[in-house]
Amino acid sequence: MPAGDAFSPKQHDEVVRAIRLAQQQSQLPVSVYVGTLEGDSRAAALTLHGALGEGSARTVLVAVDPGARRVEVVTGPEVRRRLDDRAAGLAAMTMTSAFQGGDLAGGIASGVLALAEHAHVPPSLHTDTPE
Repeated sequence: MPAGDAFSPKQHDEVVRAIRLAQQQSQLPVSVYVGTLEGDSRAAALTLHGALGEGSARTVLVAVDPGARRVEVVTGPEVRRRLDDRAAGLAAMTMTSAFQGGDLAGGIASGVLALAEHAHVPPSLHTDTPE
């Protein structure tokens, strides 16, 4: 389904707002794809993630195929140090619970925010700490 058909303007804004908040909180780029994942959904999501280019190593992609009822969370190698498979699975469960209730946009927003909450921000190393 074309992304424009999936959401009302209010729902679109809800998802965009969640993406922005997640990026601020986690300091990671977040991308969301809503549409058909042809063939094997995991392979299709990996292809989409790879198409993000050089930044894909530090990007989180949430791919949702509403027609097939599939959710895939793909993380680049740099992200995996901060966001493990368990956290991604919990976020996917958050999304699918909302989807079952008919709330596609709310599910995506909740899942994206859950990913951000679980993404550990690396500690800052200060060179000017007192000895």
